Formats: sequence, C-alpha cells, structure tokens
Amino acid sequence: MSLTRRSTLGLVAGAVFAPAIARAQSYPSKPITLVVPYPAGGPTDAIARFVAQDLSTSIGQNVIVDNRAGASGAVGTRAVAHAAPDGHTFVFGNNQTHGNNMFLLKDPGYDAVKDFAPVAGVGAFEHAFVVRNDLPAKDIKELIALAKADPGKLNYGSTGVGSGSHLAMELFMQRTGIKMTHVPFRGAAPLVQEIIGGRIDIANSTLPSVLEQINAGTLRAIALASPERNPRAKDIPTLREQGVSDADADSWAAFFAPAATPAPILDTLSKAVLASLAKPAIAEQILKLGFTLKVRDPAAFRPYHQQEIATWEKIIREAGVKPE
Repeated sequence: MSLTRRSTLGLVAGAVFAPAIARAQSYPSKPITLVVPYPAGGPTDAIARFVAQDLSTSIGQNVIVDNRAGASGAVGTRAVAHAAPDGHTFVFGNNQTHGNNMFLLKDPGYDAVKDFAPVAGVGAFEHAFVVRNDLPAKDIKELIALAKADPGKLNYGSTGVGSGSHLAMELFMQRTGIKMTHVPFRGAAPLVQEIIGGRIDIANSTLPSVLEQINAGTLRAIALASPERNPRAKDIPTLREQGVSDADADSWAAFFAPAATPAPILDTLSKAVLASLAKPAIAEQILKLGFTLKVRDPAAFRPYHQQEIATWEKIIREAGVKPE
C-alpha cells in the first residue's frame, strides 16, 4: 500500500519535530544557570536571586545564579549568547547589556536582538533627579532656568561615560535645550558622596542608589524621570508633572535565553518566570528595592525592546558618545 503525499509530509514533520518535543517534555533535565552580568550584592543581583530561588522550587531543578561581571555587562551576556540553546542557561539583562552596549562597545561579542530570545520583561529602575542640598533650584523649572542663565556652569555626575545616568541626563539636556558639564565616576557610591559633599550639583541616578540618602535628607530629589510616581517615593513629582513630557529614562530589565532555544522549552521557562514574578511575596521583595514592576511576556516585550534600542541609539549618536 502506497503512502499519500499528505501522509508522507506528516511523517516527515513528525520526524523533524519529535526530538524538540521530547526535549521539551524532559526539560529541565539538569540544574539551570542564571547569569547576572554584574557583581553580586547590587539590586539587579537581588532581583535575579529572588526569581532563581522561587524557580528552584517551581521548575523542579536548582537555578544557580552565576555573577559574571565585566565590560558593562558584556562578559556575562556574551557567555549566554554562545551557550547551548537548551534552556539551561539564561541571563538577567537590561537596557545596557541588551541595548546601549551595541553602540558603546566596538565589539560586544553578541547582537542584542539576533542572539537572544526574550523570556520575560520585568520592569525598570526609575531615574531620580537629585541635587546638593544648597543648590538654588527647588524643582525642574528652576533647574532649567538656572542652567540656561549660565550654560555649562552647573555640573552633573554619572556612574560612567555611556552609563544609564549619563545618557538619561543627555536625553534631558537635549529635550530642554540646556547645557551642563559632565563629571563621570566609577559607580554610584562615590557619585552620591560628592553630591552630599557639595562638589557635584546634580545627578540623574537610579532611585535605589539614592533613595536612602533622599529619605535621610542628605540630598534632595526634585523629579522622577518616569511616567508615574513611585509608591516608595510618593513625594517626588515626575518630569511630566513639571512640564517635561519626553525625557523619561527608565533602566529596564528582562530575562533572555539564547536565540536558538526551542520554542517549547522557551515557553516553559517563560511561563515559570512569569509565574514567579506574579507571586505577591516575590513582587513585594522586588518593590522594596525601588524597582517598578511592569511584567511583559515575550510577545509584548519584543516591540518595546526594539523601540528602546532605536530611541537610545539616537540619543547616543546625538550626544557624540564614541564606542570604546
């Protein structure tokens, strides 16, 4: 008895997809590595560990956090881009690793879009405008007026050339037509101390890096560069409330897997991560860090990711920041 063309195609398709289905059914078959491309101890690391601990229970295998810092997150991110695409290695990336590095590093060793598949968008660290206590500017309008009165006299600090705090301020200056002098630092801690000491006028830093000092009164927050106020800092008005509508600069974060990860495995991992983020206990731990949750599944995250890359590529180019 001869096979019909439809039957033959069905057998071929079954032969092609059977291995992938079998792998998905046995996934995960060993411990999973979650790479954090930054040092241990920071808020990014903390969020990854909250999720990893919960996944270790829900997914049936230990999820081990592996901190691989270096080159603005490129070292750990590159390792995941070239890891086996079997769902047993993924990365907690952000707007730096999966966006700005494409334009700030001459050779990051990966493509932020082509080499990765999104697992879940998590949300963002908001940027807060903080100033030294004796700066004669009580709000954003007064800051803009002060900067325009003497272009370049005010200085602003950042956590490094090409960092989120640098580019967020470049965006703000582009949108408002002001000019301030950039002073880069190696990280948030020395920057905050220089603002408190009165040697730096202003910074546009992630909220978790300055929230303790804001609450202690050692520096002042005059705006949040985000669409809405943060529930952990309700007294800080947004830029939009103060008449600046196009300078929001959230530092988003998301989980990614290697691009060639089979769809059924990617779906299993994504659903598990999304379920962890939906648990009130996990969400509360994350919110305490000053992080804003805006969870997106892969389909919702892709267009957001592409738009963010396009936006910040333009800002970096117009700011004249050169790849290193």
